[in-house]
Amino acid sequence: MKIADFNFAGKKAIVRVDFNVPLDENGKVTDDTRIRGALPTLKKVLADGGALIMMSHMGKPKGKVNEKLSLSQIVPNVSAALGVEVKFAKDCGNASEEAAALKPGEALLLENLRFYPEEEGKPVGVEKGTPEYDAAKKEMKVRQQEFAKKLASYADCYVMDAFGTAHRKHASTAVIDEYFDKDHKMLGYLMEKEVHAVDAVLGNIKRPFTAIMGGSKVSTKIGIIENLLTKVDNLILCGGMTYTFAKAQGGHIGLSICEDDKLDVALDVIKKAKENGVNLVLGTDSVCGDAFKNDCNTQVCPSGAIPEGWEGMDAGPETRKLFADAIKGAKTILWNGPAGVFEFDNFAGGSKAIAEAIAEATKEGAFSLIGGGDSVACINKFGLADQVSYISTGGGALLEAIEGKVLPGVAAIEA
Repeated sequence: MKIADFNFAGKKAIVRVDFNVPLDENGKVTDDTRIRGALPTLKKVLADGGALIMMSHMGKPKGKVNEKLSLSQIVPNVSAALGVEVKFAKDCGNASEEAAALKPGEALLLENLRFYPEEEGKPVGVEKGTPEYDAAKKEMKVRQQEFAKKLASYADCYVMDAFGTAHRKHASTAVIDEYFDKDHKMLGYLMEKEVHAVDAVLGNIKRPFTAIMGGSKVSTKIGIIENLLTKVDNLILCGGMTYTFAKAQGGHIGLSICEDDKLDVALDVIKKAKENGVNLVLGTDSVCGDAFKNDCNTQVCPSGAIPEGWEGMDAGPETRKLFADAIKGAKTILWNGPAGVFEFDNFAGGSKAIAEAIAEATKEGAFSLIGGGDSVACINKFGLADQVSYISTGGGALLEAIEGKVLPGVAAIEA
């Protein structure tokens, strides 16, 4: 079923959205891209004369209630974006009454799905690799099925529109679909766009292809890095992982973030890049700070010669030029993850240099795909969102799709 062909009149629709938006210390939304991204789907339900039930996770509460991750904090933002007063169900697993009372044209947001361990379907408080874990996993699968069935019972039809979680086989993304026939489950508009954008990058790579991978850890990106080494012409690795690479090559990195157990992995990436003829671009200099805050003292140091008591917090001027050169002239560009602690204005220069170079290349005809919460926040912060080809709402899901993996959240609808 295609959402454009479905009439929601008189029906209750439960929509899996990705409202895992960044909040400040006062619980205020700092970037509402994901809420805005869901609007075409949500407004279609209401405009047709349907009743709307939205469900999402926020953060990683690991199956426990955590008020700091309550979706109640974003109700005003969702109400303002939708143009209707959004009701709130304090317990997503016991919202039958709220769902039943919903009238056509009304909207309800359920509390954080991950307050229930059944959403992720992982046993809690049992060590992996033990016989107890296997038993607990089996039992949890049954409970996950029941949880999904409960969520499904609130509505007549199901819409999957959370690309950011499409790579997870969670109750709300790839189990709930079993309780709806093929004419009453569908991808939302955002999901359709996301799937097409990935096809545009992979199904039709125009060269040179430059990928930029940022963020703090090599470990979370290693699968995609290895996969990209067989596809790209230029691979820029930036952000915190710079220092794992610098240390692996014998450098001194002061207090910089580093995964000491991944030094061999970093060396292996360097070796594979050479073998595949990929131009691997690593930071040569860094803007360093003597404390993790915006107004600390700063100095520019070589990335492999950072003094004790200092930490690398952004790409230095020499590195920014290297990045821009690798992006210039590219015809396909993928960016996931910032080049520094961009939330602090004094350490946003590296990420800004990348964003500006991408905007420039896009103007020259490149297809640029930006994905992952931080990269999206970056591009918005620098006011360049309208100068790139496509902004994806999903980080991990985008990377797994580009890795060539089947996304459970897509497969569940298309099966």
